[in-house]
This record gives sequence, structure tokens and C-alpha cells, in this order.
Amino acid sequence: MSSTGRLHKTYFRNGASHRDGADVSFNDIRKLFNFSSITIGRWVTAQEQQIAANLFFDALYDLIDILQINEQVISLNGSLSLAFGHGGQKHSSAHYNSAKRQLALAKNAGGGALAHEWFHAFDHYIAGKVFPGIRSGSFASQAWLDNVSQQPHPLNDALCNCFSLMFLEDLNTPSHYLTRSIEADRALKMYYYAMPQEMAARAFEACIQDHHIKNAFLVQGTKKSTEAKLGIYPQGDLRSLLNHAFSLYFYQLGVALAAKPA
Repeated sequence: MSSTGRLHKTYFRNGASHRDGADVSFNDIRKLFNFSSITIGRWVTAQEQQIAANLFFDALYDLIDILQINEQVISLNGSLSLAFGHGGQKHSSAHYNSAKRQLALAKNAGGGALAHEWFHAFDHYIAGKVFPGIRSGSFASQAWLDNVSQQPHPLNDALCNCFSLMFLEDLNTPSHYLTRSIEADRALKMYYYAMPQEMAARAFEACIQDHHIKNAFLVQGTKKSTEAKLGIYPQGDLRSLLNHAFSLYFYQLGVALAAKPA
């Protein structure tokens, strides 16, 4: 199958009709979401760019519907930039560059990774607001695990509850999710799956995939993939608890932002 075919045919979704069948452009996406910039790789054809723009548009609006937030949250208040077929890393289908605040998806293999990479961007963006004074490259998930002093706020408490559930069974016992991630790293002789920001992004992915709104360009692979069979996604009761905690946090965030004067 051609790369255009892969882009077009493999992504199931059942969300609302955000475009009513019309094509959108990456420029439309940049303006509607207020992304800092959107960069398209030089090897992306016009046809591939059109297909990808529609996929991004639907996926980002499905994410809005799932989390009950607005466009400004998706673009992290205009600070996040996107790249398609450009700016990725070797051997990686998708990547978040914290130095550039850029989320990059590969042309032929990035589908399904958007939710994971978006949460990396969010985790990075929110870190300084939840944990004031930390260095600019930090992630909130790592800062929580490092016991950095938290800015008191109900929203921060709700996010930190997600991290507490994710990493700890109780005050002194690591969660099954953390121990399985550590075991996977040991088996593979690497440090990746147990990195706090990777655990947080996978837990968020699971929350998004478990929602009744489905979009395989946004997320896939948290249930039946090779990685899922390794046990490196939350499972069972913990998965349900984390799904609820993430949903509650983003719902409260959306309500708080809606209540702000324009």
C-alpha cells in the first residue's frame, strides 16, 4: 500500500462530524487552535498533506470532545508547534521536542501516537505552573515523583492525584504499573518505559482509548499491541481509577477556563 493509502485507510473513528466532509488545511488548524507554528516536511505531497490535515483536525477536535476542554488547551495557550513529516527523531514515529515545544509526527508511521505526544507536551507545559521554580525542561510527572514542592491549587491537587495513583499503591509501595514498567526496562536492558513522563503519557493514552469516542489516528495500541502485552499500560482497577482521575482533572480544567472572563 502506498504511503497515501496508509494515511487514508487505516484510522477508524466514530466521533462527531467536525468538518461535515469538507477539506481543511494545516493553516486552518494553526488559526483555529492558535498553534505557534505548523511545519510540513518537504517530502510530503500535496495529497498527503490534505489527508493528514483532515486527520489532525478530526483527531484534535475528538480530543477536545473527550477531555471537554477548548482549542487553547490543545495548543497549550499558543505555545505548542506541530510538525508533520519533519522534525522527528530517527527510529521514532512521533516525538515531542521540549526545547522547541514541538510535537512531530512522521509521515508514514505517526498515526496513533498523537495523544501520547500531546500529553508529553502538556506534562512539560504544566510543570512550571504546578511546581514553580523548576528548570524549564522539566515534566510535572517527574517533578511529582521527585517530591518537588507543589503550588497549592485544587486543579494542581487533581493532577497530582493522577500521578499518585500512577506511581504508588500506597505511601510506601510502588504501583503494579510502575513495577511492570521497571521489569520491562530490565528485560530490554534500557531505561525508557519506567521514565515518569513515559508512564504518564501511556496512562493518558489508555484513558483516551477507553473513551467511547474512538479515533485511531489519535490513539491506538494500549490494549492488544505488543507493548500492551508486555504490561506497560495500566490494567484492571488501576486503569479505571486513572481514567476517572484524568477525566476529572481535564473536566475541572475546562470548567475553570470557561469561567474565566474573556
